[in-house]
Amino acid sequence: MALLLCLVVMTVALAHGCLHCHSNFSEKFSFYRHHVNLKSWWVGDIPVSGVLLTDWSDDTMKELHLAIPAEITREKLDQVARAVYQRMDQLYQGKMYFPGYFPNKLRNIFREQVHLLQNAIIESQIDCQRHCGIFQYETVSCSNCTDSHVICFGYNCKSSEQWESAVQGLLNYILVTPAFRCLKSPRLDNLTLENAVKCFKQH
Repeated sequence: MALLLCLVVMTVALAHGCLHCHSNFSEKFSFYRHHVNLKSWWVGDIPVSGVLLTDWSDDTMKELHLAIPAEITREKLDQVARAVYQRMDQLYQGKMYFPGYFPNKLRNIFREQVHLLQNAIIESQIDCQRHCGIFQYETVSCSNCTDSHVICFGYNCKSSEQWESAVQGLLNYILVTPAFRCLKSPRLDNLTLENAVKCFKQH
C-alpha cells in the first residue's frame, strides 16, 4: 500500500507542453512563422499553417495527456528538440508545395513531437525503478520552464535489508510531505491507501 500511495502522490499533476522551454524554440519558430507564406501553391494553406505554428505550444500542452508530472530532463528535451527542428528544417528546404501538403506535414511533425515528449517523460520515470528507494532527478518544469526535480520510488533493491530501508525512507518522505501530515507518523502495518487518499483530499 505504501508503494501505491507513493504513486498517488507523484502522479497528481497537469500535463503541459515542453518544447517551448528549449533555448532555441523562439528563434526557430519565429523563422518558421515568418517563412510560411513561401511554402504553398494554395493561399489557404498559409493561414492554416500559421495558426498551427503559433499555437504549437498551447496545443502541445493539450495533447500530452500524461498522468505523471510533465517534467523532462534537459538531455531528453535537447534530443526531442533536435529531432523536431531537423524535421522542420527539412520541410522548409523544399520549394512551393501542392495544396494541403504543407499543413499536413506540420501536423505530422506536431504529432511526432507529442509522442517523443510523452516517451521521454515516461522513460525517465521508468529509469527511476532501476534505483532502490526514494530517488530524485533534475528536470525542467514544462509549466513554467524553470529548473525542477522529480521525486520517485525505485524498486531495484538487491536485498531484504535494502528493501526495508527503502520502504522506511518512503514512510519518512510521506511524513514530511505537507499533503499527508494528517496521517500522524504512519507505520507500514497500519497505512492504507483509503486513509491516505482521504488525508490527501482533506489537504
